[in-house]
Amino acid sequence: MSHEQSEFGANLVALRTIVYREVRRFMRIWPQTLLPPAITMVLYFVIFGNLIGRQIGDMDGFTYMEYIVPGLIMMSVITNAYGNVVSSFFGSKFQRSVEELMVSPVSPHTILIGYVTGGVLRGLAVGVIVTILSLFFTHLQVHHLGLTVLVVLLTATIFSLGGFVNAVFARNFDDISIIPTFVLTPLTYLGGVFYSITLLPPFWQTVSMANPVLHMVNAFRYGILGVSDIRIGTAIGFMLVATAVLYVLCVRLLVSGRGMRQ
Repeated sequence: MSHEQSEFGANLVALRTIVYREVRRFMRIWPQTLLPPAITMVLYFVIFGNLIGRQIGDMDGFTYMEYIVPGLIMMSVITNAYGNVVSSFFGSKFQRSVEELMVSPVSPHTILIGYVTGGVLRGLAVGVIVTILSLFFTHLQVHHLGLTVLVVLLTATIFSLGGFVNAVFARNFDDISIIPTFVLTPLTYLGGVFYSITLLPPFWQTVSMANPVLHMVNAFRYGILGVSDIRIGTAIGFMLVATAVLYVLCVRLLVSGRGMRQ
């Protein structure tokens, strides 16, 4: 067996091990990782969809419940993909187990892909749960399956990578909650989850276009309902570029070893 084959085999084993550990981690504590977002989304369905939605009426030709469901699904995917990676990788830093990975003959790409895959799988798991729960409140008919799958995968990947960056720079447990609280939550709530930006004055419509979450939510909504406030090609292009840029940044951080020692 050549050196390249041996190295590839070692990295493959490491990747499977990291992914297995990440999945086992959030599945073992499912009452803390999968159940709370499901309960939260049910409350959104009941309060915003049923109670408030009756007063609002239709939006873009759909009932208010139908309109907000894609946004709520994306909200759950975003928060859980991000939260899984930032908490898991920072936990590894805090326990100093990440130092063993850094000195092992494992490629930085393998380490990064393993953690990101775990975040994506948790985001998708919660997204599937929320989608199933939404069927008790409304009827969903996927307009474009391929686009829907592509958007949700790209979104989960982007925020998993973002969570990794946050974990690298975090110095304590308080630091891993700053970005979700003061950046992620406002962007999500102002990202067109509960409304169409066509309801806003022209100036605020323009400002809203700078919100990356708006593009993700609308692209996903187009995949489900066939309606969108933005150009789908622009949204997909942005997500591809964001994924590439964040991936390169994360690999560079791993190679440099910055923030890996507590």
